[in-house]
Amino acid sequence: MDTSQLGRRRFIALGGASAVGMQAGCLGILGESADEDPPAKENAANEGLPDARAVDVDSIAADPTDVPDPVDWDEPRRHEWTLETVEAVAEIEPGVTTRYMTFEGQIPGPMFRCRVGDTIHLTFDVPEEHNVDIHNVDFHAVYGPGGGAVDTTIAPGDGPVEIEFKTMYPGAHIYHCAPGHHDQHISLGMFGTILVEPEDGLPAVDREFYFGQHELYSEGAPGEAGHHHWDAFSARNEDPTYVLFNGEAGRFTEDGAGGPLHAEVGETVRVYWCNGGPNLTSGPHPIGNVWSKWYRDGDVLSEPARYIEGTAAAAGTTSFGTMDLKVPGPIFLVDHALSRVVHKGLVATIDVEGEPNEDIYNPDP
Repeated sequence: MDTSQLGRRRFIALGGASAVGMQAGCLGILGESADEDPPAKENAANEGLPDARAVDVDSIAADPTDVPDPVDWDEPRRHEWTLETVEAVAEIEPGVTTRYMTFEGQIPGPMFRCRVGDTIHLTFDVPEEHNVDIHNVDFHAVYGPGGGAVDTTIAPGDGPVEIEFKTMYPGAHIYHCAPGHHDQHISLGMFGTILVEPEDGLPAVDREFYFGQHELYSEGAPGEAGHHHWDAFSARNEDPTYVLFNGEAGRFTEDGAGGPLHAEVGETVRVYWCNGGPNLTSGPHPIGNVWSKWYRDGDVLSEPARYIEGTAAAAGTTSFGTMDLKVPGPIFLVDHALSRVVHKGLVATIDVEGEPNEDIYNPDP
């Protein structure tokens, strides 16, 4: 390794740590970079939007069905993973834009899946053509300085860098950017999940979905047309403009651009609920069902809780649960802090199709 690059990375990492210590007395450092959005790219998809900045991508939302296959090996393996950061302007909802920060151009970042005892070789990069800010990655599943953040902290164009780690403890764990103004980067989309399965794996299910909840703090009001800049003061007060799944308001609903998700009567589905935060505790609840098994805080070794209507998921954790689908109809995934649903955009729908079962539910007795 080039020792001059190593020295630069250590310097940047220490600078980020110093910024954390300065936050209480110098709030401006939190929003320093966000006030200087890079010039917008021309894009025909943005024509007709009142006062909105031209978008770089049509959608920033990760596909909730894009979940890695379950572990099917019973001996430790070595994996080569790559992760790049991408900053991009996209819509929160029609006519409302912001400059997101992401891993791999999506929110949440890709879900990684492995087995306890596996070895991960990670290549991390901050390409200059897609970024204006310093980034890194902190894996909560990693023993090491900052969960790897110290040794992955780089400025645009200074990478790629590589680290290697062994997955020593099973569970669902979050990863996120942690460069000093952590709240800004996480709020704007830089978080995801690494699932470390136990030696015996997880019970088989028919479908899996992956969502990332996060708060967006901006100078505008919810639904206010135009480009929304990051607002450090609303973040300090923990008063978000939006609370979102996957970076967009109501995308995976009947009226949303992504439409509802699909499942069938008789299936069991598993939902990974990654609460990036950066601040608020979530109350995961499926309207029209319950969590027949709920793995609190991503714990895969304890017996899961049973038939949970709703629960608390702290910021910076990935929890998950299963639902048994007995009757057709929509299931609405919500945070039961319901003003976040009604006013701030947090809802997704799973459309369950199949034959009615009037012994369980009869809408017209």
